[in-house]
Amino acid sequence: MRTVLGRPDFRLLFVAVLASMAAESILLLALAVWVKDLTGSDGMAGATIFAIIAPMTLAPLVGWFVDRYRRRPFFVAANLGAAVLLTPLFAVRGQADVWVIYVVAALYGLSYITLTAVLSGLIRHLVPSELLADANAVLQTVRQGLRLVGPLAGAGLYAAVGGWLLAALAMAGFLTAAAVVGLLRVTETPPSGADLRWPAELGAGLRHLAGEPALRRALLGYGLGSLVMGFTESLIFAYVDQGLRREVAFVGVLVTVQGVGGLVGALLSATVVRRTGEVGALAAGVTLFGPAALALAYPRLWLGVVALLLAGLSLPLTMVGLNTLVQRRTPPALLGRVAAASEALVSGPQAVSIGAGALLVGVLDYRLLFALVGMITMAAGAYLWHARHLSPPPPSAPARIPAPRRPPPSVDHEVAVATRRSRGR
Repeated sequence: MRTVLGRPDFRLLFVAVLASMAAESILLLALAVWVKDLTGSDGMAGATIFAIIAPMTLAPLVGWFVDRYRRRPFFVAANLGAAVLLTPLFAVRGQADVWVIYVVAALYGLSYITLTAVLSGLIRHLVPSELLADANAVLQTVRQGLRLVGPLAGAGLYAAVGGWLLAALAMAGFLTAAAVVGLLRVTETPPSGADLRWPAELGAGLRHLAGEPALRRALLGYGLGSLVMGFTESLIFAYVDQGLRREVAFVGVLVTVQGVGGLVGALLSATVVRRTGEVGALAAGVTLFGPAALALAYPRLWLGVVALLLAGLSLPLTMVGLNTLVQRRTPPALLGRVAAASEALVSGPQAVSIGAGALLVGVLDYRLLFALVGMITMAAGAYLWHARHLSPPPPSAPARIPAPRRPPPSVDHEVAVATRRSRGR
């Protein structure tokens, strides 16, 4: 990671993404809390998260649009747009204005897909292939660190200062990201946007994902795991209530433990990619989720802490493995569409599984569901592990070879030099 952070262009991008991710992290939970405060309804608060996820269906269109423009100016424009779309929140006064929060949440979800797609292309443009895993690992470290504090900080700020000031702080984050990336000096060839006709090119990202063996296997395996991973979003509440016999607020403690595991996983992820390849890292991440879920089927606090650490460790391994694979196996002209499509193919099953988990936990024993999650994710991990040969470990950055040191002069050599000097006088 130190090598990639030593690049001045990537350091600027890192600062910009830090500001943008901070804005995202404080908004995610705060919008739902705001709806809950105005309506008193858990269902309407949960619908806020659905409004953020729903625009994933537009991912192919978003990716096609991103691929028509140069990455740096588009990233600047997308962050400026994210700041502007938050301005309607200043008009929210009461329950009758909840629809405004839903509209902003949906637009925010759309901007999230856009920023994800353009960021993937910008990283690919700035960073050489052998450092892509390190670059993705650095950004995952930031994301996992913000997961520790961002949502809780957003909810706390909302309680302390209200939704309008929180929106202003988030706007400041997006504006900072736009300003910092505006300082980047990169040479980009304008895409041939005139040739990208939407009827033919809209599905090009999905066709590439289906036609490239490593990407196809990665998304099939990860998609299988994602169909049950989302169950844990609801199961963790039953685990704390029925299993540990603790107040629901204790979930926050376990989420913090998971965040610590996420930080460790982010720091290790580049090394895992270099040792096992991108599909291997993805397989390791999905597989680790299996024993974590199985351990949560047996309610003991010490075992739960270990399980949440493993679950946290798994997430950055999967994301760094998948993102690096997409960047390495996709032509630059297609990267926006492929990145957006892969994000939708991962997030879609997760959204379905979150809803399914909320329904199933009401009719089935949570321990049985955790066991089911564990078995399916380990099967998905094994399916991916057997395909790791499709993405062998990337070549390392060329090492600097030190210049050969001259051997020290012998005594006879020194005598000869002194004799020549004396004769020349």
